[in-house]
Amino acid sequence: MPGLGPLRFRYRLVLGFFILALVVSGLTAFPLLAELRLLASWVPPDAPLGPWIHRVHLGLEITYAAYPWLAYGTDWLAFAHLVLAVFFIGPYRNPVQNRWVIQAGLIACGLILPLAFLAGGFRGIPWGWRMIDASFGVGGAIPLLYCLRLISDMEKAARGHRNEQPETIR
Repeated sequence: MPGLGPLRFRYRLVLGFFILALVVSGLTAFPLLAELRLLASWVPPDAPLGPWIHRVHLGLEITYAAYPWLAYGTDWLAFAHLVLAVFFIGPYRNPVQNRWVIQAGLIACGLILPLAFLAGGFRGIPWGWRMIDASFGVGGAIPLLYCLRLISDMEKAARGHRNEQPETIR
């Protein structure tokens, strides 16, 4: 179908990036303590969010030393990101049939905002960190919205191709 190739290429490029971002996000949740050690060594305690980063680093050091099995909770968080990435393989392969997965992903991105702001407030998470958390919802929604638009464009291109009639020979 003319016009469908470039649309499908752009769609797969953007959705592939989204899938990769989910995988990377998941993989980075496994070595949380090592990452916080590194982050705390780079960020001075008096920098913006520095006190929070150092507090979380200290909390993990103490907690993991006394109760290392609590890290299993973030292992499940990592696993969830990897599983979510798998669900987007269906729309990667067949965008029109699996549009609902993109829509569900958009709903999940939207739900990050109340989680970050409400639960973050209850848990004492600083405002700046909640903004960073909320940015993942916005950042995830942007490629998914674009993919949804590309799916609509692919549907239109497919309909236009089906409606074309061959010219009559006189």
